[in-house]
Amino acid sequence: MVQALVNISDDANRVLNIVKAREGLKDKSEAIMVMIEHYVECAGEPELKPGYLAKLKKLDKEKGISFKSIAELRKIIEG
Repeated sequence: MVQALVNISDDANRVLNIVKAREGLKDKSEAIMVMIEHYVECAGEPELKPGYLAKLKKLDKEKGISFKSIAELRKIIEG
């Protein structure tokens, strides 16, 4: 776990205390984690760079190797 020393305003401190009390948390670090989880749920995943999306589309079009078992895959890989 990473520890960080942060400077927050009095208002932000009050908000953390409210989150901590409402959620029944032990400390402010747990309140920060709850707020981060909520943010991730609301904001969703960050957008990917266009170049990376193009690379994913190219990979998606490539044909894979079919195999019926791990032994058959091993035989294909090892030659």
